[in-house]
Amino acid sequence: MTVRIENATEGSLLIHSARIVSGGAVVDDGWVRFEGGSVAARGTGSDWSAADVVIDAREAAGPGAILTPGFVDIHGHGGANAAYDDDGVDAIRTVRAIHRAHGTTRAVVSLITAPLDELADRVRVVADLMQTDRDLLGSHLEGPFLDPGHMGAHDPALLRAPVATDVQALLDAGRGTIRQVTIAPELEGGLEAIRLIVAAGAAAAVGHTDADDDTMRAAFDAGATILTHAFNAMRPVHHRNPGPVITAAHDDRVTLEAIADNIHLHPHIIKLVFDEAPGRVALVTDAMAAAGSADGDYMLGALHVTVLDGVARVDSGSIAGSTLTQDVALRRAIEAGVGLADAVDALTLTPARAVGVADALGVLEPGFLADAVLLGADLQVAAVWTGGALRR
Repeated sequence: MTVRIENATEGSLLIHSARIVSGGAVVDDGWVRFEGGSVAARGTGSDWSAADVVIDAREAAGPGAILTPGFVDIHGHGGANAAYDDDGVDAIRTVRAIHRAHGTTRAVVSLITAPLDELADRVRVVADLMQTDRDLLGSHLEGPFLDPGHMGAHDPALLRAPVATDVQALLDAGRGTIRQVTIAPELEGGLEAIRLIVAAGAAAAVGHTDADDDTMRAAFDAGATILTHAFNAMRPVHHRNPGPVITAAHDDRVTLEAIADNIHLHPHIIKLVFDEAPGRVALVTDAMAAAGSADGDYMLGALHVTVLDGVARVDSGSIAGSTLTQDVALRRAIEAGVGLADAVDALTLTPARAVGVADALGVLEPGFLADAVLLGADLQVAAVWTGGALRR
């Protein structure tokens, strides 16, 4: 039976009889009240008062319905046959629509390596669009300051060392909206660039790197706080040279991105990341244009990508992002043995904290934005609210 879920564009909305998973806790038979775009109250059982719209989670999503905070993706490039880099505003909105339907209520716009002037223009587009599209959290520069030996699906001709003036020019173009910059700290000027990024209020992320343990520790001491897609495009783990993943996992200041699609990471590795860095894993999509679309030929920046059986690769054979959505990442993490509360935190509170928005997002608590995802017991998305407005 299909149940119509009403929307309260104004006034109050109450969702009850849900298993609420938020902030590392699971509360059965819970309810949440939204008013004015924010969470107004929370409780359990029948101790709730009438609202303009009342939704029984069990009727809407079935027995065992789960309500979580809205998912936050801090690293994604595209979906629905569109990429953030392609056609400006229209492409950004197309990508956001497909991922919102899968629970991602807020997202950082990840931009792939391009000439500096083009990157600056794209960052300005995001900054302008944030004035109207409140589900955008800012931009993420994944490149061009990357190690050519671990470039993955980036154009090697456009990679460059992080000259301070170039880094600052991009930061200035963002007008304070750049949330994250991925950088290989071993490059000349890498540590200075990390300090510039952090001073501008953005998160410095280490990725696409050949950095050893000493360089990684220096990067974290300089202010880097994120490891971009752990294990992928970086020096591997070795028992005498631990490399980026182990160094990051043992530093409580660092959040580790993980792409839980069973392609970038084996299920045993997904579970390992959660075990080694409890409370510091952010499940990201790194999705490209084929997310939510069919197999076939695509472009990622200037590079041709072939998607076969849902796996995206550039012509060299390197994986080219994913076709993942965050609801699938949740299911893959659970299948790998991660607990429900920990997996939900990795989609909500942890990524929000990593990019500095945990004062407004990531939990269902009074005063926070009314972003929520209603899931069935099978973890399929039944409804999504952004700022209290029904989006699916």
